[in-house]
Amino acid sequence: MRKIILAAASVAAFALAGPAFADDPIVIKFSHVVAPNTPKGLAALKFKELAEKYTNGKVKVEVYPNSQLYKDKEELEALQLGAVQMLAPSNAKFGPIGVKQFEVFDLPYILPDLKTLRKVTEGPLGAKLLKLLDSKGMTGLAYWDNGFKQMSSNRKLVTPADYKGQKFRIQSSKVLDAQFRSLGAIPQVMAFSEVYQALQTGVVDGQENTWSNIYTQKMHEVQKYITNTDHGYIGYVVVVNKKFWDGLPADIRAECEKAMKEATEYGNGQSATENEQALEEIKKSGKTEIITLTKEQDEAMRKALMPVYKDVAKRVGQPLIDEFLKETGREPVN
Repeated sequence: MRKIILAAASVAAFALAGPAFADDPIVIKFSHVVAPNTPKGLAALKFKELAEKYTNGKVKVEVYPNSQLYKDKEELEALQLGAVQMLAPSNAKFGPIGVKQFEVFDLPYILPDLKTLRKVTEGPLGAKLLKLLDSKGMTGLAYWDNGFKQMSSNRKLVTPADYKGQKFRIQSSKVLDAQFRSLGAIPQVMAFSEVYQALQTGVVDGQENTWSNIYTQKMHEVQKYITNTDHGYIGYVVVVNKKFWDGLPADIRAECEKAMKEATEYGNGQSATENEQALEEIKKSGKTEIITLTKEQDEAMRKALMPVYKDVAKRVGQPLIDEFLKETGREPVN
């Protein structure tokens, strides 16, 4: 796969290095791994619409959803090599390439609501985290929402003990790995595009995801139970190849930044609506039972997952976690 990515990058580099024609638009290939009708998919299409409009066609954005170009493990390398120009990977994807600080977003129950999330992503802490991506050959442009995660399985998940021995699909994230191991479950890293079949065939027993992802990928059709936990958050960081971005004419880059700002506001506004609608559609389908935890059951889950904070602190440092908790208004975890 690396050879294929390198070949694609060489073609892209040749195209950029070749003779420029006044009528030739600047092409931005925007690759992502989810469906077009998810919050990320809609925001990507909105960026395409606005970027092409604001640059009067001088920029052409090609959006490739549903892992059409690259799967989870491949897309960041493709961006760094210049085979694509823009991605919106989940926060969990940056740990494996050496930017472990983004792991704080994966900590269970660290974000109580979207208002608190905005305080982080639109404030100095969010800006500081984006700046860390420069050294990896990419520029961080924006934070996009997907929403809060729910747990699903073919076994009822009510108490921490219910997770024991269950195989759960996770993204490549040491935080998520530690989360499920704290519950006695067996985490298995798997590309997003492969989850439905893995659930259908029993390769894994369950997974965690937002309502919109569960619905658009039809996971609810192959899972008997979904527990409404809101235990974690899935968000994305829109990144662009730094060399490509810095090489854009200043006026073009400014219009693209304007388009990204508006697409972000649009996409994040859509996120809550999409998740609410997806939940209603899942209920209507009658194909899975939705479980709501009692206050006592919810507290038991929170307590069971607290050891994950100490595990993450060993890699990203307690000061960063404390800074994040301060922004979210939560007490430091001892």
